Amino acid sequence: MSRIKDEMFITFNDVMKWFNAGDAMMQYRPANGGWTIAEVLEHITLTNFYLLLLIRKAALKSLQHSMENDYRDMLQSYEFDWEKMQVVSNRDAADWTTPEQMIPSGTVAAGDIKATLRRQLVECLGLLDDLKKGEGVLQTTMMNVYGLGKIDVYQHIYFLVQHTKRHIGQMRAIRNEFEENNLATQRFTHDRNPLSIVA
Repeated sequence: MSRIKDEMFITFNDVMKWFNAGDAMMQYRPANGGWTIAEVLEHITLTNFYLLLLIRKAALKSLQHSMENDYRDMLQSYEFDWEKMQVVSNRDAADWTTPEQMIPSGTVAAGDIKATLRRQLVECLGLLDDLKKGEGVLQTTMMNVYGLGKIDVYQHIYFLVQHTKRHIGQMRAIRNEFEENNLATQRFTHDRNPLSIVA
């Protein structure tokens, strides 16, 4: 699935750029009381951790099934529903409560979060390589979020990518608010500067 790999590289590369945002922006808390950019990045790693538990298990079962079954006919009729999976990246598509174990603590160092993201990317790429002959279609997992239903291993990995994209959108919104507030503060400070008095 070269398209999944391509999107994964682009998405993770985009995420890594946010570590250069600067401490003030990284720690800025939006007016709605939501997560900071640093917390969003931590949340991505936490969600990836739990998604990868399921993906890893499903990948192993897929490989086992592939040794026991001839799945060539299944591959010939297989179609990946890209549009169905891309709804996950849309922040307005659904409103759902974040599980407690995926709520960021806000205490993890940026360097540790970045290192975890790199390890998770390597693992995802490794799983796709392990399933390069189409084995991933042989095992499905129920995904209740967004009403996706049963998804195979490839779709599950793509879900991880789309979830990350969703939060890139969130970080962009936080950055925009931060920059707007900074401009407003600068204007306010400028307005308060005393006028020079001409004698």
